[in-house]
Amino acid sequence: MHRNLVIIPTYNESENIREITAAVMGLSVPFELLIVDDGSPDGTAQIVQELQQQYEGRLHLIQREGKLGLGTAYIRGFQFALENGYDYIFEMDADFSHNPNDLIQLYRACVDQGADLSIGSRYIKGVNVVNWPMGRVLMSYFASIYVRLVTGIPVMDTTAGFKCYSRKVLETIDPEKIRFIGYAFQIEMKFTAWKHGFKIVEVPIIFTERAKGSSKMSKGIFKEAVFGVLEMKIRSLFRKYQPYRLSQSE
Repeated sequence: MHRNLVIIPTYNESENIREITAAVMGLSVPFELLIVDDGSPDGTAQIVQELQQQYEGRLHLIQREGKLGLGTAYIRGFQFALENGYDYIFEMDADFSHNPNDLIQLYRACVDQGADLSIGSRYIKGVNVVNWPMGRVLMSYFASIYVRLVTGIPVMDTTAGFKCYSRKVLETIDPEKIRFIGYAFQIEMKFTAWKHGFKIVEVPIIFTERAKGSSKMSKGIFKEAVFGVLEMKIRSLFRKYQPYRLSQSE
């Protein structure tokens, strides 16, 4: 049986953390859960500590001081996953914008379809976003088109944050070398995996805007992603990416 770890970065998610933990733990495929909390003043980490007694050995917590960025939270989680021998590592939000049931689809895409990286895609079959204002939908959708045009990456939802990595992807690309720590982190991780020749599969999902708590998204975050793509593309022209399968056969 594979060892699966779901990483959820949190900041002020006390309204959601109990429910999202129960939802992940109740799935038919066994998942463990790692919460990386950036010093939430609303007591998110304290709730996780209480829940650890209920989910002994399956619920893990890393506490950090202050808001250090989405990318660094995931990188810290990736380190934990590699150090502790997990086979598949998932990224997911705490606010139910990502349906926990779709974790199984992401898992199956890797196990049954041979994906090295599976992506919960809002745009692989039309536009599947619920409760977003039209302006935000258009901004997100056209940001993904822009990323594809600049980089050539064959991914419809380039900014997606709901993903599953096989262990070998994280071992190969070394997330600590990823330059961006904000929203553009998601783009750079996909781009780097693709440049190394890993197989990417998009799984259609429905993204639903959070019902509890406040959104962390802003226009500034999208600007970071858009302008960061140009920098990322230029840097890639001067970097050699060793194809994973070639390097394994040598």
